[in-house]
Amino acid sequence: MRKREAILKSSNVKQTLDEAIKRALQIFKPPEKISVSEWADKYRLLSSEETSKPGAWKTASVPYMKFIMDCFADERIKEICWLKCTQIGGTEGLLNMVGYVIDQDPGRIMYVLPDEELCKDFSELRLQKMLKSCPTLAEKFYMNDSKDTLLKFKSGFIVFGSARVPGKLATWSTRYVMLDEIDKFPLWSGREANPLKLVEERTKNWWNSKIVKVSTPTLKTGAIYQAYEKSDIKYDYYVPCPYCGHEQTFTFKNITWPKNEDGTSDITIVRNAAYYECEKCKGRIDDRHKAAMLRAGKWKPKNKVAGKARSIGFHINSIYSPWLTFGSVAAEFLSSKDDPAALMNFVNSWLGEPWEDKAATLDSSKVLEKQSDLQESVIPDYTQIITAGVDVQKNRMYWSIRAWGAHYTSQNIAHGMVETWEELEFIMNKRWPDTNGELKWQVHLCAVDSGYDTENVYDFCLMNQDWAVPVKGSSTQMVARFKKSIIDNVSSKSYGQTLYIVDGDQYKNVIAARLNRPVGIGCFMVFKDCDLDYAEQLTSEHKIRTKKNNREVETWVPKTSHAQNHYLDTEVYAALAADLLQVRYLDEIQPEVESNSVVRDKEEDDWINIKEEDW
Repeated sequence: MRKREAILKSSNVKQTLDEAIKRALQIFKPPEKISVSEWADKYRLLSSEETSKPGAWKTASVPYMKFIMDCFADERIKEICWLKCTQIGGTEGLLNMVGYVIDQDPGRIMYVLPDEELCKDFSELRLQKMLKSCPTLAEKFYMNDSKDTLLKFKSGFIVFGSARVPGKLATWSTRYVMLDEIDKFPLWSGREANPLKLVEERTKNWWNSKIVKVSTPTLKTGAIYQAYEKSDIKYDYYVPCPYCGHEQTFTFKNITWPKNEDGTSDITIVRNAAYYECEKCKGRIDDRHKAAMLRAGKWKPKNKVAGKARSIGFHINSIYSPWLTFGSVAAEFLSSKDDPAALMNFVNSWLGEPWEDKAATLDSSKVLEKQSDLQESVIPDYTQIITAGVDVQKNRMYWSIRAWGAHYTSQNIAHGMVETWEELEFIMNKRWPDTNGELKWQVHLCAVDSGYDTENVYDFCLMNQDWAVPVKGSSTQMVARFKKSIIDNVSSKSYGQTLYIVDGDQYKNVIAARLNRPVGIGCFMVFKDCDLDYAEQLTSEHKIRTKKNNREVETWVPKTSHAQNHYLDTEVYAALAADLLQVRYLDEIQPEVESNSVVRDKEEDDWINIKEEDW
């Protein structure tokens, strides 16, 4: 009996010791020799809440992400910068890196987003869903000890920080830093330093720190483009032609689509018929070729560096996306090309390239190059509406009158200066001739600046409310180009009158972009023999970076302290008036066709005039 008890006791001790050794080995188990992409393929599971195609993660479906993710586990690389388009998988790549850290090499992680609301949403809707859906991560995630923006896991934690709350960014010392959509970060955070600098300072105590920067670009002065340019090595993704094998990058200029005889394109046809043309053999590459090309692709450096590269940059555009066709990219361009704001979004979000605003280089010669073949005061044949803008000064008023047609095509038909409201009213009620000399055109809507001599402007617009509206420039940047307001000064005779607040910077962007178009459709034109004074005033400002409310913004300012910009302001107001009249929805003028009623009348006249003998 005693012998049996001794055997059992010995067995229990051995079992307990084995379990203790097993736990100890598990604790001190070194990480697998595995890359981030291998880890994602082996352990990452996507739930139905995360994707329309739940199941195991497959790097093979987005092969261009493999090298980027694997660089994260390379101890020699301290900083990764990804200059990208939208919806290409950038955030998923960051999530895979986070999952790899939690499972293989745990430590402190700081994940920085543009604002606090995004931090909470991303934590709840993206990261926590990944932690729960992957078994290997779920067992390490301390859900009950975590909060919205502070998630704890075995041997580490991830803290979310808002780029607009510098206090949190300066609190934590972290080994890993993930910076998502950094071009949306504010340049300055109150009295603190640049948020990017604040975060980078948090990694100084870690010899094996890692910083990852990912964003869609905005301008060349933006944070992501600047970081990309400063990278030791910059990479592009090359894919082989299915016909000749030539390795090349996907560029928008090589997407080809059918065009009509007049050079226009039907977007519906383009969406289904566009293809890619090999830059070497000119072979037709269709969407069915893309998947194999991506799998055979490889990242190639654009430059060489002496020694070991500590920072690397990557660039990619939407043409590489497995979820987009060549036709969808071409169609997006065609629908955006005539609107400067939409075109900027296409360049940033689809091509993953910074927007180069050429407005700062405009001078008077650019305006004079846009002369039409019509003399002053003559209304072009394409005209459908006429608007005017008035800039009110102390003892005079500058005015411009502009004709508008389809596709935002426009031309200044007259401009000048008057000293009295009576003179201004006479100009605005004047009839203007068409190309046949018929006096049949008048100003449809005139926008009058109310920043100076406010009450007289209100009175003038109230007396002429059928064709005049008061406007006021916005002191801050706006989301829309203009907004409708109501005069709420109860002591004013104009109480309750409509007032339009205009974002002059946005309209100046439009004018500058239209001046860069060739004379014709969509161009911002002037009449023949236009005067130099008007041209100089129209280009009297340039766009620079200025500081407002503790952050840097791009805004239009006079090139010199004494530069006159009155005609530029009048054209801003005339463009606002055109928007109020729905200029963007104008269609091409269709040639007049003799109606059936006219034909019938003619037949009746012929019947009436038939001679008796013919009858």
